[in-house]
Amino acid sequence: MGHPTNKVTEVCKLKFEDFKKKHSIDTSTFFVSHFGELSQEMVNDISIETEQKMIQSGDKKVVVKKAFNILVEGLQNIRLHGAKDKNGIQTSFLKIAKDELAYKILMGNLVSNNSIKTISDKINLINSSDLKQIKEMYVATLTNGIISKKGGAGLGFITMAMKSKNNLDFNFEPINSDISCFSVELILNRQ
Repeated sequence: MGHPTNKVTEVCKLKFEDFKKKHSIDTSTFFVSHFGELSQEMVNDISIETEQKMIQSGDKKVVVKKAFNILVEGLQNIRLHGAKDKNGIQTSFLKIAKDELAYKILMGNLVSNNSIKTISDKINLINSSDLKQIKEMYVATLTNGIISKKGGAGLGFITMAMKSKNNLDFNFEPINSDISCFSVELILNRQ
């Protein structure tokens, strides 16, 4: 069992399962759950499936639209920026639970340990800003015109915070000297 993927899967799976314990979530309250690699087709399928389930649950269009934007940004972040283990596998996960008041969304993926400070600094800046400042950050990022080599403009976390109107709770679980399991959790109010 000394295979590197087992350690990666083990650490990420623990984070995936801790979400259930943290919120005392019954399996029947899970709305969407995914563990493994993500393709563009899967991002589309998960986003559309979630949107359809929310509409069936009677959620308002504005909430459905916010959730869709959060999912697309978060899942694209994972797909485009997630690190791979030594076997070239890009482990990632998504869990969405719901109750009467809110959706609790957990997303995670592997990240290079070299990027931890950059990610932490960006999310801490967002979390320490009010909604007006976050919107200004969004506009400034959108208009600066800088697109990364992987196709992103740096809007993912900003959009997630702006749409949820809540802080992003994030964590890094070290796996080895190269990679960690990164997770971000947020709450989207249903009201």
